[in-house]
Amino acid sequence: MAQTLTFDVTGMTCAGCAGRVERALAGVPGVTGAHVNIANNSAQVSGDPDPGALAVALKDAGYPAREERIVLTITGMSCASCVGRVEAALKAAPGVVEASVNLASETAEIVILGGATEASSLAQVVTDAGYPAHVQDAETDDADARRDAETNALKRDLLIAGALTLPVFVMEMGGHIFPALHHWIGQTIGHQTSWLIQFLLTSVVLAGPGRRFYRIGLPLLAKGTPDMNSLVALGTLAAWGYSTVALFLPALLPEGTRAVYFEAAAVIVTLILLGRFLEARAKGRTGAAIRRLMGLRPDTARVERDGQIIEVPVADIRRGEVLHLRPGERIAVDGTVLTGRSYVDESMITGEPIPVEKTEGAELVGGTVNGNGALSFRATAVGADTVLARIIAMVQQAQGAKLPIQALADQVVRWFVPAVMAIALVTVLIWLTFGPNLTFALVAGVSVLIIACPCAMGLATPTSIMVGTGRAAEMGVLFRKGDALQRLDDVAVMAFDKTGTLTEGKPEMVRAETAEGFDADTVLRLVASAEQGSEHPIARALERAAKGPLSQPEDMEAIAGHGLRARVDGKDVLVGAERLMTREGVEIGALSGALEEMARRGQTPVLAAVDGRIAAAFAVADRVKPTSRAAVEALHAQGIKVAMITGDTEATAQAIARDLGIDHVRASVLPEGKVDAIKALRQEFGAVAFTGDGINDAPALAEAEVGLAIGTGTDVAIESADVVLVSGDIAGAVNALHISRATLRNIRQNLFWAFAYNAALIPVAAGVLYPAMGVLLSPMLAAGAMALSSVFVVSNALRLHRVTPAMTERPARGGGQLTKEAAA
Repeated sequence: MAQTLTFDVTGMTCAGCAGRVERALAGVPGVTGAHVNIANNSAQVSGDPDPGALAVALKDAGYPAREERIVLTITGMSCASCVGRVEAALKAAPGVVEASVNLASETAEIVILGGATEASSLAQVVTDAGYPAHVQDAETDDADARRDAETNALKRDLLIAGALTLPVFVMEMGGHIFPALHHWIGQTIGHQTSWLIQFLLTSVVLAGPGRRFYRIGLPLLAKGTPDMNSLVALGTLAAWGYSTVALFLPALLPEGTRAVYFEAAAVIVTLILLGRFLEARAKGRTGAAIRRLMGLRPDTARVERDGQIIEVPVADIRRGEVLHLRPGERIAVDGTVLTGRSYVDESMITGEPIPVEKTEGAELVGGTVNGNGALSFRATAVGADTVLARIIAMVQQAQGAKLPIQALADQVVRWFVPAVMAIALVTVLIWLTFGPNLTFALVAGVSVLIIACPCAMGLATPTSIMVGTGRAAEMGVLFRKGDALQRLDDVAVMAFDKTGTLTEGKPEMVRAETAEGFDADTVLRLVASAEQGSEHPIARALERAAKGPLSQPEDMEAIAGHGLRARVDGKDVLVGAERLMTREGVEIGALSGALEEMARRGQTPVLAAVDGRIAAAFAVADRVKPTSRAAVEALHAQGIKVAMITGDTEATAQAIARDLGIDHVRASVLPEGKVDAIKALRQEFGAVAFTGDGINDAPALAEAEVGLAIGTGTDVAIESADVVLVSGDIAGAVNALHISRATLRNIRQNLFWAFAYNAALIPVAAGVLYPAMGVLLSPMLAAGAMALSSVFVVSNALRLHRVTPAMTERPARGGGQLTKEAAA
């Protein structure tokens, strides 16, 4: 259908830009006209194009459309077919690029062309499709309160339905089980009166607690788009209608088929309400991780204003204000320490159990807990800009993702409900033709309608994603993109950057060898004194390693490309590379073997001569992180090959690879060459995950199937990644793989149960076992089994709460430590 779409375009600066944008839009299939307004940076397109294709065309042209993300809260969805119907309605709305509906969280995440439509219009589209919706407001939308209200409403309806259904069930089924009860009813109120009472009670059950099924299911059935509610509505109304005819107009039915099934209709409604109540209560636990993260934020904080320290709500804190922190208090916002010294427990954010020392200049993260010291700090980020707020936003976005594995379920659900209705109709026709009577055909048809519920299919993936990504966040692993969960499960190679990822990222002195007659500490103090004026990282490493007070050097002279000369404490000191000693005629002598060993290990040697004699050789290297070796071993144990991609020299890279047990090394790689290195690894082994921390890692993080950014790295690297390792430790990469595999395993279990349940029980409900075994499934048992399937899927997903980290991070001493589960 032709339409006119107006939306915002970015990057245009002149008429030439406008012309290029118009040509790009005009080339999109379905576009009959395109006009660009350079004054307000907007484009107007007529025709019937795909908004996603418009976005791609503009991006390729270099002028991306401005995109907006809208989240809707939706009520009334009960199964996967509801999800498909809502998604279809949203994708058909003007300007919608992408729409993803999450049954577990009852939300829809929509990406639109900026300015093309209003959020309220999209909410109305969903409401018109039969599912009331409103725009989610981050400040006021209380998902927990809404879910509690829904659970309480289900509980109320369940209690009412149960109270009304019990006498119906006892009067009808009790008489079959206990003949004495049947005779007693006949002799007292009479069977006709008993049926009349059942009619009245069942009608109240259907019109009251059961009204939710008819309010949604019947209008959708009339539109030709039935859902699970439609199946329940058809099944219960068929049982109730047939029984009503048998009660009031028995002459319309053949002799011998006059029976009532009021108890079936009432019990079906009650059991399905029970299943939904248990499901709603279990679903409420899937967002426990988000609630725990939100609970880390304190309500108030002590702020310095006008020379006084006052307690104010956290929402009122402004960036730049000075806050005061007592021992044991939770930190309100991100900041930088001004005064004081303390240890802060950051485990709730990073997953790292050891408290971190905080002194002047140290960074504080909101939500963490102060130790025994008092601190004052300046707020550097407040509100939505804090680390905790960004973590919560990342987890929420990942929880709303739709994994590729869900595509199969979506395809099945599209035709599932209509197919079930067709099977039920065929079942009735077959048993009318070959079966004993009309009643038998009715029971089989109703059983098929009731048992074939796609709820479990719709819940199989999103519940596992919500629990899995939430548990990952508690372990310090943030999935910025939910589909990275599945892609990480498929990787064959885990590649790492070296500097700052496998290593600490700064040089440290790791070895000292002295010539005869010299003391290592004395020589090191002379060298560090001479290097005081140098800004070179190696000089800083030697300074950090030196013991005792340093002296002020005299006559310091830098020798370009070689080192330096200085006079310290009356001694002539030479510091530099081997070529400096050769130039100055200093014999290396017995230290030559140590120099060869340092070169073999990829360490940088710094030679020192005192008064013309060789005195010492100091090895400087980027120290390997404590957990790197254990992380490589853990990845090998899970069948993953490990590679290192670095710009460092071949000798240094190979030395570290030998030390850590890394399988493949790509050394001397320029930043742009890291992308090619990943492509080469992919060609040789398969899907690649890459872990890095620097600006130069951003292209590689984007190129890899899954990019994992060290959380202590640059913002550019983090923005390019799919997964963020908050603690800055590569043990997080092992844990990310572990939680990915656990979640995907859980999803496969759920999908298998959902499909196997329907595949096995629909034929049983249709009566396929009756000719051979005399077994015909009761509609009441069908309702119970259907309710159980959904509860099983959600309960199985909740088991992910118990997943433990595959590897502990930064132990007190030694390398990283594998948990029993990972070691196995």
